[in-house]
Amino acid sequence: MRAVEQGQSLSEVMPQVAAELRPGVQALTFHVLRHLGTARALVDQLVQRKPDAAVQALLCSALSLMLEDAEAGSASGLHYAAHTVVNQAVDAARQDRSTARQAAFVNACLRRFLRERPALMAEALRHPVARWNHPTWWIERLQRDHPERWQAILAANNQPGPMTLRVNRRQIGRAAYQQALLAIGVASNPVGDDGLELDTPQPVERLPGFSQGHCSVQDAAAQMAASLLLEDRHWTAADRVLDACAAPGGKTAHLLERAEVSLLALDMDARRCERVDDNLKRLGLRAEVRCADASRPATWWDGQAFDAILLDAPCTASGIVRRHPDVRWLRRASDVDQLVKVQRGLLEALWPLLKPGGRLLYATCSVFRAEGADQVQAFLERHTNAVHRPSPGHLLPGSAAPAGEFNDNPLGGHDGFFYTRIDKVAP
Repeated sequence: MRAVEQGQSLSEVMPQVAAELRPGVQALTFHVLRHLGTARALVDQLVQRKPDAAVQALLCSALSLMLEDAEAGSASGLHYAAHTVVNQAVDAARQDRSTARQAAFVNACLRRFLRERPALMAEALRHPVARWNHPTWWIERLQRDHPERWQAILAANNQPGPMTLRVNRRQIGRAAYQQALLAIGVASNPVGDDGLELDTPQPVERLPGFSQGHCSVQDAAAQMAASLLLEDRHWTAADRVLDACAAPGGKTAHLLERAEVSLLALDMDARRCERVDDNLKRLGLRAEVRCADASRPATWWDGQAFDAILLDAPCTASGIVRRHPDVRWLRRASDVDQLVKVQRGLLEALWPLLKPGGRLLYATCSVFRAEGADQVQAFLERHTNAVHRPSPGHLLPGSAAPAGEFNDNPLGGHDGFFYTRIDKVAP
């Protein structure tokens, strides 16, 4: 928690935790991050001046774990007796050099919370950040972008997302894999063309045939990319496809599972390119993987136009907050405008690489309209040879109802995303 407060992402911090402790540490940390707004507001009432970073992190963690589901606005499955949390927090304070001298202070704050809980909670929840556990700018942007659904989106962000698998149709049929799961006591439900949503999350080591490439873990919204890019035509090995921002390779692999195409996968990060290679190898698939900046075609393009391009552009990740609960606290309002410029640059750089009659699928894992519908509308206005095809548009997590331009849709079981297909008309 202290690392996140200092601006580090959990993807950087969590690998430093011992492997045997990581699942528990992650579960606790996710829970705290989903209730950090409430916890911070409580700390502000319990202390006269802001405590040291280590004490602040410990108090926020303990207070989050003492919230009831009705107070917290979520059902995380973590339930601890309040006196146990207090005792463990005080023990933790004593064991850490940076907090040892303030163990009594931690104890006093937490016990005061238990004594004055109703009044403290009522005061805390008067503030939107504490009520919704998102930064003010994030709440206000959703209110503008989705005026009838912003509350449902925020509530969905505070719920753990389901574990969804993508069955590798080149290795095994979905029905057969569902039976293999049942054989080990894991129930699932089909989603999309190739997906299975598990009733309860499982470690990948327990999944039948995982190491042999029978399945991958991939959210149901992310699984839509392959179908949307490949639909309504027959594809062959002569067709050239570009996955412009490919890492970690889930969509790359799904394209290859669905069609025999010549695929080039790009990513700017060499280590992330290794992840793409590893995923393809496990799944028994082949593609050309290259470390390159998609926005600078002169450094990597061979001059041969592509039949299809998948641009899963860098974005705020505002649609996958329930799986990455630190994102909301790490992002800044200014990040949206900066990322919109990056997305626009990628669209402009890649559009000339597409054949007349070809198609580009633009995707972001964002629910912000600036990164989705507004970005595409501006692109269409700049390019008379670009035609928008019927597409899902903004896919909203949780129980938000559908409406709006670009066919906003609800996604009860999967993450927030944006998809639109743009075809290049022949001159």
